[in-house]
Amino acid sequence: MKRGGGVHTAPKPEGSGWVNEVNGKIVSRHRTKEVAVAAGREIAQRLKVEQTIHRTDGVISEKNSYGNDPFPPRDGA
Repeated sequence: MKRGGGVHTAPKPEGSGWVNEVNGKIVSRHRTKEVAVAAGREIAQRLKVEQTIHRTDGVISEKNSYGNDPFPPRDGA
């Protein structure tokens, strides 16, 4: 998994709704964030990549890795 890659779940650039993007291409469109996040999770798990979830203002709110994580979290950090 390269840095910045994976599935991005973000608000639609042109207005209402949410999209899932892979490599800058929209792969699915949804009316609600909840449905978009669930669909993005399935895509990320299938592709074994990271899912990046954005807030309505575009700021990253959460990341989930479904592939080989080269930097796993440390215990007792």
